[in-house]
Order: sequence, then structure tokens, then C-alpha cells
Amino acid sequence: MSILDELNEVLESRKKEQADASYVASLYAAGLNKMLEKVGEEATEVILAGKDAGLDGTQKPALVAEVADLWFHTLVVLASLDLSANDVLAELERRFGTSGHAEKAARSE
Repeated sequence: MSILDELNEVLESRKKEQADASYVASLYAAGLNKMLEKVGEEATEVILAGKDAGLDGTQKPALVAEVADLWFHTLVVLASLDLSANDVLAELERRFGTSGHAEKAARSE
């Protein structure tokens, strides 16, 4: 079982818990807007860490940590909408081998 599969299972199980039982349960209880706000916050932190990591390379671990936070909170949003990392992976697989320009053009049609 991959770490994504394990995370999917944990995120699903947290839906049944009280808000004070876990951080994820508290996010579910707070609602979609709060979860999306957290994704936005984490995305900003990724941008700032990426800028710092690009300066001299010593901050790369901080960038990885921030991206992990962003991915995690994005997985929480997906799970709250009965989606998972597997849905995203399937979409990436569907796009694989397609030019980024062609894929983007197809979305706007």
C-alpha cells in the first residue's frame, strides 16, 4: 500500500470523528471554505519557500516541507468532496504524453 493509499484511508476515517478528535476532523467540521482557505495559505507558503530555495539552495528542505503541507491540505479538500489522490493520478495519467500546449488548448474549447 502506498502512502497516498494510507492517507486516503485516514482521511476517510476522520470523516466519522468529532472535531476535537483530530486536526483533519476539525477541518471537516469547519467546512469547505475553511479547508480551501488553508490550501490558499499553504500555496502562498510554497511560493515563499520556493523563492528562498532558489536563492542559494540551502532552503530546499523547507520547500519540500511546505509542498507536503500543500499536498496534504489539498488531499483533505478532495476527501471532503468524496475524491482522492487516485482521481488526480488518473487525470495526470490521462494527460501523460499530451503536449502541455495541446492539453491547455483543449480545456478552453
